[in-house]
Amino acid sequence: MSLNRRRFLRHSLTALGGASLYSAFGNMRALAAAASHTTFPAGDFKALVCIFLNGGNDSFNSVVPYSASQYADYRSSRSVLIANGGVAFDQATIQANALSPLAVQPGLPGGPPSDGGSYGLHPALAEMRQLFNTGKVAIVGNVGTLLHPVTQAEYQAGTVAVPPQLFSHSDQSIYWQSSRPDDANANGWGGRMADRLYTGNTGTVPLCISLAENNLFQRGDIVSSYGMSPEGVEKLSYLGDGPESWVIPPNEDGFAAYNALLAADTQEHVFERSFANSTRNSIANYEVVDAALSAAAPLATAFPDTRMGSQLKMAARLIQVRAALGMSRQIFYVSQGAYDTHNNQVDDQQWNFSQLSQALKAFYDATVELGVASSVTTFTASDFGRSLGVNVDGTDHGWGGHHFVMGGAVRGQRFYGAMPSLRYDNNPDETGFGQIIPTTSVDQYAATMAAWFGLSATEIADIFPSLSEFNQANLRFLG
Repeated sequence: MSLNRRRFLRHSLTALGGASLYSAFGNMRALAAAASHTTFPAGDFKALVCIFLNGGNDSFNSVVPYSASQYADYRSSRSVLIANGGVAFDQATIQANALSPLAVQPGLPGGPPSDGGSYGLHPALAEMRQLFNTGKVAIVGNVGTLLHPVTQAEYQAGTVAVPPQLFSHSDQSIYWQSSRPDDANANGWGGRMADRLYTGNTGTVPLCISLAENNLFQRGDIVSSYGMSPEGVEKLSYLGDGPESWVIPPNEDGFAAYNALLAADTQEHVFERSFANSTRNSIANYEVVDAALSAAAPLATAFPDTRMGSQLKMAARLIQVRAALGMSRQIFYVSQGAYDTHNNQVDDQQWNFSQLSQALKAFYDATVELGVASSVTTFTASDFGRSLGVNVDGTDHGWGGHHFVMGGAVRGQRFYGAMPSLRYDNNPDETGFGQIIPTTSVDQYAATMAAWFGLSATEIADIFPSLSEFNQANLRFLG
């Protein structure tokens, strides 16, 4: 039988259904935790949407100070203005894109920036600025991978453990998505959440859906992600009626032979059984998803014709058909590349941020259209922040960075966590080599969303074992 191997692997292994391939050899503690059946009351729906900015976003040129003291520190590290070939914004440009945070309110978390400064957003993030100033977006300051809180002196002396391979793209992406920098083999924190909640969904489609690449974030012991194209469901090409049927004409003998390989309970080896089960689940799931999407009315909200726009439009459509899919909880993964800005940072960020901001605004508007704005929380993640110092027209790998959280349940128009000094010299908030030391851990950031998503304190402690090292388990940016 003639098969398009790349297409087949992409759609039979990425688009896994139901249980993970890892479940045959999974972590027994996770299996035991999932044994207690989760149920959700009728109408109790929530979705998390992870926006992973691949390459390490320079958030210090995303959220930029314009107040005199803080801007002077920013200029001391970023030095040359954009107009002169550098990466530093002029003060007037940032002030023209100012954020207007709410004052501190008794009994509520968050408020203006912790350093007393005034901040604005990159001009290409105009839609995000609008969402922040209307209370739909919050900024969480200086988030990064940590095992324990660490000071500059402790970091330089090596007296407090830090995540291994800091400043490495691959390692820090793994640690951001797993929130287990002490365990390189850990599953993702989204997948660990799904392991405990998947029984609350009544359908067969996995709780985790990736609209981008394979990712660690959604990998669990029991549940893995269902991967699909932002353009819609793509069938396995061996069926002969998929998008590449012109390459693979229908082959009745091959069709019958392949179905025999997938027949239930006929395989002798555990790997063969796991492959057959996963492929059968994949076929069943894309039939369910395709039928649900085909029956849904078109969204009225217009999305930009960009990769980010397409991913978030499909996420909105899958939220729209949640009832048909039997979903009370959904976790989505989307991504955007080209954030490794060693050079050409000004042009790359302008391009990336304009697409990101426009797509996020459309997605928020779609959740309003669907009546689920308070049930959907979208958040950014990235390999790491970037360095204070510059490489003429770019920046190096860093550590801590700022992140956005968006949704109707977000206590928006506020800053959470500490805003670090951006001073180039004698700065106690950096490593000594220009990388800002995080003061908010990925565990705290993620655990806040896990609590909102419906996990208990015990489950959260199990998912994030380092959380107890920090003085605040819930940052309370979600109400």
